[in-house]
Amino acid sequence: MTDTEPLPRTFARAEDGTALAFQRRGAGFPLVLLAGQANNHHWWDGIREDFHGTHSTITLDHRGTGASDKPQGGYSTRQFAEDVITVLDHLGIGRADVYGTSMGGRVAQLVAARHPRRVRRLVLGCTTPGGPHAVERDASVRRALAQPDPEAARRALIDLMYSPAWRAAHPGPYNTLGDPAMPPHARRGHLLASNRHDAWDALPAITAPTLILHGDQDRMAPPDNVSLLVSRIPDTRTHLFPGARHAYFEECRTEASALAVAFLGGEV
Repeated sequence: MTDTEPLPRTFARAEDGTALAFQRRGAGFPLVLLAGQANNHHWWDGIREDFHGTHSTITLDHRGTGASDKPQGGYSTRQFAEDVITVLDHLGIGRADVYGTSMGGRVAQLVAARHPRRVRRLVLGCTTPGGPHAVERDASVRRALAQPDPEAARRALIDLMYSPAWRAAHPGPYNTLGDPAMPPHARRGHLLASNRHDAWDALPAITAPTLILHGDQDRMAPPDNVSLLVSRIPDTRTHLFPGARHAYFEECRTEASALAVAFLGGEV
């Protein structure tokens, strides 16, 4: 199987009965890749292959997205974190590396804090601790994303994800704009889950060495959150990508993936 072929779907079942679709590819130490809010595993298309020299990669469709069940309730970053553990248990994996971006970074925080023995190394990208301590996006960003015109909201989201120069050279399609097949109740559930995330008190329980990556022009998750995460997680190192917005992992893929691979391999 090549990295351009469709991934086979396999399912694990959460304690509440929700079927969770996951995808595994490659050989080596397991690396869980966690996508952003209202997105499925396609968030990582074209990027996961960067890790296959050293890792096998595991993605999952968050409940409410992709081929996973879409229950009416039960959406929270804590539940998403437990869903990750469900998939690891299903695969018989005791310990893994975890790389989460955006809301996936929020989920990754709780996986590492609530299950420290299950996470060897942790990468957090374009994310925040949530809650009252976090630096939130400003009101203009929220208004732009809440426009009643779907196409205008989509253009605003693309602008928040990618710099104009990168968009000009990469006109899409983009994998980071949400799962178009999500039902409205699941989309609302994801929004509430992300908005209600607050890991501030849990973060000091993270024992895994942690790399924090962020675009310095990120208005979705302002980069001031990097220093907040550093202040709470015991063993951290950071890197900011000049000029990058929320989707630094695509726009700065060569450098970002190389940094993550080196970190996961214990080189930095």
